[in-house]
Amino acid sequence: MKGVSNGRSIPFLLFFLSFFHQFITGFSDDSLNPRNGTKVDSHAASSSNTGSIVLIVCVALVAVVLLSFFLFKFWQKKKREEQYARLLKLFEEDDELELELGLRD
Repeated sequence: MKGVSNGRSIPFLLFFLSFFHQFITGFSDDSLNPRNGTKVDSHAASSSNTGSIVLIVCVALVAVVLLSFFLFKFWQKKKREEQYARLLKLFEEDDELELELGLRD
């Protein structure tokens, strides 16, 4: 295995293949088999339920990412305002020091 440079490639490949296998088998159509009539109906109901759960999880994940992004931006803005306030306070203290020493009227 000359092309594999690190130990993570093989587990990643196995994970990808198992995911691909489950993806393909999820779309298989068993309705052509007449002896599994009741199984097909239950499979269709569970497939619909699984699809809605996946959709809900994806929407929740997007909501968490967006919330995290806006909280991070809000935190950055507050930090920037605090730093600006410190800078202003630093210059105010210098002005008072100059007045006390009589360097400025």
